Amino acid sequence: MAIMRVGKAEIRVMDLEESVKYYTNVIGLEEMRRSEGRVYLKAWDEFDHHSLILQEADSPGLDHIAFKVENEEDLAKYEKKIEQFGCTLKRVSKGTRIAEGEAIRFELPTGHQVELYHKIERVGTKTGDWNPHPWPDGLRGIAPHRLDHLALTGDDIDTVTRFFTEVLDMFVSEKITTVDGEQMVGSFIYARNGKPHDVAFIKGPDKKMHHVAFYVDNWYDVLKAADILSKNNVQFDVTPTRHGITRGQTTYFFDPSGNRNEAFASGYITYPDFPTITWTEDKIGQGIFYQRRELTESFAKALT
Repeated sequence: MAIMRVGKAEIRVMDLEESVKYYTNVIGLEEMRRSEGRVYLKAWDEFDHHSLILQEADSPGLDHIAFKVENEEDLAKYEKKIEQFGCTLKRVSKGTRIAEGEAIRFELPTGHQVELYHKIERVGTKTGDWNPHPWPDGLRGIAPHRLDHLALTGDDIDTVTRFFTEVLDMFVSEKITTVDGEQMVGSFIYARNGKPHDVAFIKGPDKKMHHVAFYVDNWYDVLKAADILSKNNVQFDVTPTRHGITRGQTTYFFDPSGNRNEAFASGYITYPDFPTITWTEDKIGQGIFYQRRELTESFAKALT
């Protein structure tokens, strides 16, 4: 029984058509299908039907984040563990959304909606899986490989982290604590896939999203992403820099509805026996922005 990775997310946007243009032309995702009030997109290197759903709404933010499990039978096993932990849970029927099978949906201690699923239509990539070229022709915009991770905020970081490790069998690569080490104020959580994180939690208001991150190859691609953003007059939050936490390279910016996006590159490789790295709250500026060594006001407060 195992969670493989963060597989998809559904976010709320206020102008659906404007958002589609942004996510296809600037980010470089491919539009797959539409249903009433929703548009389904994928990155060029993803095999499943979609990884991002745009939902037309009156306000921005996260509808839900979803993790893909290894087998269909895992849903029932995790369902039991989630109920024992005390989370509110329900089944999502096959076909509720395009190309998706049955899922279980539950609420985290931070108030976020999460789903676990296994079945989703597999459409492949334009490079294929038979003597493939490294990339396809006709890429647009930033052209990330995949949806990489989400960062969320909540009040009770200790409990939500314990839920992911004890119930969902995931791991903590890094954590942020108060200076005395008594309280956790941030955690970076990963599945058995070698990534630094699939989801991160930072202490703040419940139910809020900090950012959605897309993976690009390297530092040059982060710089190129920033050029593309500037060319398209996209609002920046943080221009290209390095993280201390995860060692990744990054730039942050906002979609037309105010949802923060990230182009994220590199980072280290994790294993199930990877030790948890600890940062203290007085060093959080250096942990998030290694070179600047302090947080900007917008980075800390702009949430959807």
